[in-house]
Amino acid sequence: MQHIARAGGRFVTVMPRSRQEDAQFRKWIQTGLPAWELVWDRPNAREADGPRDLWYVFKPELPSAELFGIVWVWSTLLTLHHTHKRQRRLAAAIEQLTDLKRRLAAARARLRGAAQIDLQVALILERYSVGRYIKVSRVVREVHSFKQARRGRPGPDTAYRKITRRRYDIEWTLDAQAIAYDQRSDGMYPLLTNDRSLSPAQVLTAHKGQPRIEKRFEQLKTVHEIAPVFLKNEARIEALFTLYFLALLVQALIERELRQGMKAAAIEQLPLYPEARACRRPTTEHILRLFSLTERVTVLANDEIIRVFPPELTELQRQVLLLLGVPTSTYTNKT
Repeated sequence: MQHIARAGGRFVTVMPRSRQEDAQFRKWIQTGLPAWELVWDRPNAREADGPRDLWYVFKPELPSAELFGIVWVWSTLLTLHHTHKRQRRLAAAIEQLTDLKRRLAAARARLRGAAQIDLQVALILERYSVGRYIKVSRVVREVHSFKQARRGRPGPDTAYRKITRRRYDIEWTLDAQAIAYDQRSDGMYPLLTNDRSLSPAQVLTAHKGQPRIEKRFEQLKTVHEIAPVFLKNEARIEALFTLYFLALLVQALIERELRQGMKAAAIEQLPLYPEARACRRPTTEHILRLFSLTERVTVLANDEIIRVFPPELTELQRQVLLLLGVPTSTYTNKT
């Protein structure tokens, strides 16, 4: 982040939970009340009768250790998601611990060593990330049995000796204080930015534009298959990435041109998906696939053109060319 700032760039990113500023805010919010600013009040996108989607922002007075601005975000639906996720993890972990306790109590339990039991407990707590909420202790229980002191048929005067065996067991408790502590800040996360001209609401809006940027990275890795790169020279690698950047730029311009053409023509969707399924937001990949089988056949004899068979464009291909502003003569012209 400091490298980006020194180079004159701008960034908006999520601050990691490991940062000291994050822990300080979550501690302060246990008793403090931030002056939240409502940014969005939208209906629930997944459940028509569900709670509304409310988004708040709050900017603390103190910046980060690098003097970058911090903006805290709070989402009501994200709060419900975090609370429900914690309950599911706790329920799953307790179920696994109960099964382990049953196995330890079995007559032929295979887990007898303390190290093995501690390892199984640690794996369960780590798998569900509940080590902060569930406190597990290993206890030793005595199991008593009686056996005849001498051989023979038992009778009224038969003497017995007591045999005591020690077996391991586990017990656990829920740390209600730790659960309540974390639940106080459910649905909240901090954003870090070096752009001081942005208001807290604008920082959140810029952060929500991340999926569009990530989509280009996804296309770079899948559609363009930029990896692996076998070049060693830094200048050659930089040149290669520049070419891919230009390809992404052309790709974005094609998509922008087509979507603006669809909006101007009041067309909501085009059958560009496989099996002619409707596509509301066409990508360059869909457009190129539409024209992938278009070909021009040229008949030659002694290096002389005898005849040219231009491609026969479908109605959909002609419609896409019209929306892109590309004349059909580009494909049908024989010369």
